[in-house]
Amino acid sequence: MSNEKLPRVAYFCMEYGLQSDFKLYAGGLGILAGDHLKAAKELGMPLVGIGILWKQGYTEQHIGEDGYPYDAYRNYTRKYDFLKDTGVKVKVKIRNRDVYCKVWLVDNFDNAPLYLLDTDIPENGDRWITGQLYGWFGEERVAQEIVLGIGGVRALRALGIDVDVYHFNEGHAVLAAIELIREKMENQNMSFEEAWKATREEVVFTTHTPVKEGNESHDLELLMYMGANNGLSIEQMAQIGGVPFNMTVAGLRLSRIANGVSKLHGQTANRMWQHVDNKAPIISITNGIDRNTWVDKRIIEAYNKGEGLLQTHNILKQELIDFIYQRTGVKLDADKLLIGFSRRAAPYKRSDLIFTNDEVIGDYLRSKKIQMVFSGKGHPLDDVGKKIVAKLIEMTKKYPESVVFLEDYDMTIGKMLTRGADVWLNNPRRPLEASGTSGMKAAMNGVLNLSILDGWWPEACIDGVNGWQFGDGFESDNIEELDKHDLEALYDVLLNKVVPTYYNDKAKWENMMRESIRTTYDAFSANRMLKEYYDLMYTKK
Repeated sequence: MSNEKLPRVAYFCMEYGLQSDFKLYAGGLGILAGDHLKAAKELGMPLVGIGILWKQGYTEQHIGEDGYPYDAYRNYTRKYDFLKDTGVKVKVKIRNRDVYCKVWLVDNFDNAPLYLLDTDIPENGDRWITGQLYGWFGEERVAQEIVLGIGGVRALRALGIDVDVYHFNEGHAVLAAIELIREKMENQNMSFEEAWKATREEVVFTTHTPVKEGNESHDLELLMYMGANNGLSIEQMAQIGGVPFNMTVAGLRLSRIANGVSKLHGQTANRMWQHVDNKAPIISITNGIDRNTWVDKRIIEAYNKGEGLLQTHNILKQELIDFIYQRTGVKLDADKLLIGFSRRAAPYKRSDLIFTNDEVIGDYLRSKKIQMVFSGKGHPLDDVGKKIVAKLIEMTKKYPESVVFLEDYDMTIGKMLTRGADVWLNNPRRPLEASGTSGMKAAMNGVLNLSILDGWWPEACIDGVNGWQFGDGFESDNIEELDKHDLEALYDVLLNKVVPTYYNDKAKWENMMRESIRTTYDAFSANRMLKEYYDLMYTKK
């Protein structure tokens, strides 16, 4: 099918990672959304993005003298001289007051057009709504979701953009479907049931996390008070999202088809949401990454020419070591194994798992035979996540010459780590890692994955050929049992396979790097991913 005949898609997401200093992103969801837009641009697909212009972005997270992370915020928007004024403003009702949303266009990061809504304008008393990404509490979040969803649809109408498919990337956007239902009821005299049914034909939905806390819910009374119901009754809202109103459940009931973001996650999502009646079928489309953004051209040039990958990798590794030294004052050894780990600081990701038994791992770290570089942020309101970061800081003091932490994790740090580390470690509690795109970035740069069989890795891993698995896909509701099993498996593979190969068999290591690139470069690209969205979800069969 030619691109002219493809359905026009409006892609809704709360965050977008397009460029490191454009602070509209918190983590993997935003990076994925940014890569989605970049793939659409590269392939010439008819897709536009809808998002929010965050004045303060997500938290800047630094480490205090006490070794504990603290959050800082600044006004970024005054630096964004690339924003294009569309001349469009739309109005939404929040707490029965008019709130005006100015619409900006961003199209200068090799991305499909991205339209951003902004309430920080003189017409509003509620200028704070588009202040902080994922900041504050319930009322503010609902207000932001009204702007994204209801305001987003109204922005498309005001811009004159005809849309065939509305893609909700995560539950934050589901109020857009409430607006579509309202339009049909008011403009076409449809009943609520008719409007709901017709709206489902226009909507597709992606669910991203098996973690309960990541599937947001709100009290129905709060939604009614804020005006999120947009004219629907409390009974009608309950029919859509349940009591309390679960944004993921609503997404599944408001769409004709939904997807998880890896094959394993598709299975997990079907199991997790099997109790929801009247839901869309959930298929799997595995995430992919924008290669132009994340893969160093020098490593791909060496790969394509059949030249020594290790020689090129060692240049990238030295660049990472220099970067670490500039940021931390710690000078790592370029000849010693360097393991990278950068993740959002959440308990299920187990950032500190490797440190559990000092009798096993301590000598390797003290001798610098193993070096580790970490990065990541805890959510501003997540004390448990911040304690995980603090534990990593403790480890940098315990092993000052071999363990480092790069604070205020962002796209710049992510690029440096996934290009310059020797090994990419990933040890979530299976099956809670939905995808894990950082591992794809590492793999395409010839950085070998050492990972649990979770998320995307079961689809890619050829154990001992293009990276390593540890554990056997074991799952358990008993966290102590699961962690003990996975820790033993991690130590076994790391110390008996990874370390000996790195130090004693560089030819095998280089072959594994080549296989890592060969097996992932196309299969886990954002271009492949977007084509699958068009084939399996956007285009009606």
